[in-house]
Amino acid sequence: MARIGNWIGMAAVLFASGSAAQAPGPATPMFADDSPIHLVVRGPIPSIVRSAEGGNVPQPGTVSLVGGSGESFPVAISARGITRRMSATCSFPPLRLDLQSRPAASSYFAGQKRLKLVTHCRNDAGFQRYLLLEYAAYRMYNLLTPLSFRAKLATVDYQDVDGRPIVSRAGFLIEDLGDLARRNGLVEVKTGPRISPAILRRTDAARFALFEYLVSNLDWAMSAGPVGDNCCHNARLVSPRGASSNLIVVPYDFDFSGMVNAPYASPPEGIPVANVRERRYRGYCFTNAEALVEAARMRAMRGPIIAVLDTIPGLDPRAAAGAKAYLERSFADIATDADVTRKLFKTCL
Repeated sequence: MARIGNWIGMAAVLFASGSAAQAPGPATPMFADDSPIHLVVRGPIPSIVRSAEGGNVPQPGTVSLVGGSGESFPVAISARGITRRMSATCSFPPLRLDLQSRPAASSYFAGQKRLKLVTHCRNDAGFQRYLLLEYAAYRMYNLLTPLSFRAKLATVDYQDVDGRPIVSRAGFLIEDLGDLARRNGLVEVKTGPRISPAILRRTDAARFALFEYLVSNLDWAMSAGPVGDNCCHNARLVSPRGASSNLIVVPYDFDFSGMVNAPYASPPEGIPVANVRERRYRGYCFTNAEALVEAARMRAMRGPIIAVLDTIPGLDPRAAAGAKAYLERSFADIATDADVTRKLFKTCL
């Protein structure tokens, strides 16, 4: 029996404004394919980095595309995130780039307004593998459903206001939730910090929980978010316009997963595992039937999912091999319906 009583206090659900009909549309140019890009981000980067933990006041700068159209746009640059903004975790925080002018329809940046940039966390070159493995997780989930955030891998050259080089590292941009919704013919959903799990569409909730088990990520919640923010923790909601149930939950942020195994990652408080490499299923019991169907789909996609690791530019072969071996152990846990029932459903919520 599903234990959902703790979350039955659902906040009012508000939907994005717009026309009554919502037809699926194409991805924006930046997220239309998986080809990496090269960017230059110029601005008062050192001061933004130094003050990241205490605040995120936007500072003027520019973002430029190297090669291709060579476009450049004025942006307001600010630190973002929670854990990775803390200096004890990262010496270089994730960034938000707010474009200050609207790109033309023909621009590579068409449709972009606020870009979320996942950065390298620390200047140690070894930290690149954690970023690249997290990027791989986004690509893997893309294989399972179009109801997923697309990510754009980039080489990012950071420069100070005078154009002096600071550091060049891999990073990736994350698709905007509104763009994800539009290309699927859906709209964003805004709620209070808590919802009832019963209003989630079961198939998507089951897929979400199974994928998080696959990569061993526990840093999420499908029906609760931070106080004062929208639901959910490391997830967002979309739906057909006007729907008040069957909401679709979409995950993001996989850096605390066992597959990535970042040195700063630890299990959330209250979850009885020793470390992030220890898997634990946290799907809802009332989605078990859907989870068996989704587990079969994942088994069928095992080859392409694992093969993603061979397509990530710059990922060290040893890191890729380690991640493959780790995923294989997850796939062994869902090898049959009986395995899923015995190994995963014993800890369903």
